[in-house]
Amino acid sequence: MLPWFQNEMFPLYLAPMARVTDIVFRQFCKEQGADVMVTEFVQADALIRNDPKLWETVDFTEAQRPMGVQIFGSNPASMGEAAKLLEERLRPDFIDINFGCPADRVICMDAGSSLLRNPMKVGRITAAVANAVPRTPVTVKIRTGWDDSNIVAKEVGNIVECEGAQALTIHGRTKMQGYSGDANWSIIADVASELNIPVIGNGNICCAQDVIRIRKQTKCAGLMIGRAALGYPWIFREIKHYLEHGFVPDPPSLEERWETIIEYTRRIMARPFRDERHNDLRWMRPKFIALTKAMEGSRRIRGSLGKINQIEDLERVAEEHLENYSCSENYK
Repeated sequence: MLPWFQNEMFPLYLAPMARVTDIVFRQFCKEQGADVMVTEFVQADALIRNDPKLWETVDFTEAQRPMGVQIFGSNPASMGEAAKLLEERLRPDFIDINFGCPADRVICMDAGSSLLRNPMKVGRITAAVANAVPRTPVTVKIRTGWDDSNIVAKEVGNIVECEGAQALTIHGRTKMQGYSGDANWSIIADVASELNIPVIGNGNICCAQDVIRIRKQTKCAGLMIGRAALGYPWIFREIKHYLEHGFVPDPPSLEERWETIIEYTRRIMARPFRDERHNDLRWMRPKFIALTKAMEGSRRIRGSLGKINQIEDLERVAEEHLENYSCSENYK
């Protein structure tokens, strides 16, 4: 069994989110209590071609362990080769296979959740990766199925377990749902009751009370938190505190939230990117909007956030926002 599931531990994963869970964001979530980290997903074929930007994407620090790297693709041989390269170069704690992404650009490659229409191929890819990296645990992430008429989570779960996967994460929506509607936790609970490997649940986890409910209603061995952490990495701290003490701690002050956002930006700017991103923050505008979405008055500053070019612009927006709202207690 993977060590972070032993001794009745109930790990909280930070979900891999494209263009979101970079090395700096992962560190902030780790500091707030996330137990297990996974990189943004990378295409196996591009890794084999030694694309330097992808190696930036999968970079991580020792402090972020246990750390997994997520890969996607449709060819078993190239998926195995990419996994072997990752094992040799990075020594991750596990390699995760993405069979759940619903994005059109991934589906058109017959990868991600497209493969849920072909469970036997899912098995062949899982076996190829597991055989390629016998020293590194392999895990799998799926959705419940392609659509409501094709729910295959239990079938796929049994297949990947037989082919060497050591854990399974299930996002409780179908590919056709995307990120709309509610996650189907009854399907996740059903699969978790049947498999012998740990099942990690994912979808609609928004607060500490959700974790308590899920632990009571399912046999999930852990939970993966995605979009709820996108604008509020403190959710991990709140869940851990609630599990230990029975109540949710006070949310971070507005000042602390802005300090975190600015520090996050400074750390990003200090990264050795192979392009000009560290000199121009326009590419980070969606991140700023996400990180401030839950703040009081966020709608009023959205236009200003959409015009940020330099760190000084961000500091100015923060200062103006604090002047208008720092006396309010409604920070979350």
